[in-house]
Amino acid sequence: MIREIEIRDLVVIERAHIEPGAGLTAITGETGAGKSVVVQALGLLAGG
Repeated sequence: MIREIEIRDLVVIERAHIEPGAGLTAITGETGAGKSVVVQALGLLAGG
């Protein structure tokens, strides 16, 4: 289980710290906020 994620200086994200809880974690935000960047970062961590 992932306990925390920290993203720095990736595309539009200067700094993000995410601590997902148990179960489903939803990432929401306005257009251009960086939601897709977070998903891409997770893909990079997974070896993609």
